[in-house]
Amino acid sequence: MMNLLDQLKQVTTVVADTGDFERMRQYTPQDATTNPTLILKASKLPNYAHLIEKTKIAYREQSLDEVMDQLLVAFGIEILQIVPGRVSTEIDARLSFDTAASVARAQKIIAIYAEHHIPKSRILIKIAATWEGIQA
Repeated sequence: MMNLLDQLKQVTTVVADTGDFERMRQYTPQDATTNPTLILKASKLPNYAHLIEKTKIAYREQSLDEVMDQLLVAFGIEILQIVPGRVSTEIDARLSFDTAASVARAQKIIAIYAEHHIPKSRILIKIAATWEGIQA
C-alpha cells in the first residue's frame, strides 16, 4: 500500500525545501530548492562541515559574496547527486531592486555550476518577485 507521499508523487512534483541531504535521500523528491537560510541551518550540522571548510579554503581570497555563491553552488551540486531533476538557487535578496545586478548574479551562478559540468537544464534561478526582479 502506498503512503501519502507516494500518492502525492503520482499527481504532482515533489520539491524538497531543505538543505538536509539525508532528508532528501529519505523522501526522494524530484527537485530541490536552496536558499541562504536553509544553507545556514544545514551548515550547522556536522555532516556538512566538509562543504563549508572546502569552500572557505578554496575561496579564502575572495569576497564574502563570492564565497557565498560558491557555497550555494557546492550545496546545489551535492543536492543534484540526490534528486533527478533541478535544484533552485536563490539570488542574493540585496539585489532585489537591481535588474542588471540580478541578471549578472544569475549568470555568474550558472557559470559556476558550468565549471562543475552541471548543465543549465538542471538549474533554476530564483529571483525576487519585485518589479526589478520580474524584469530580470
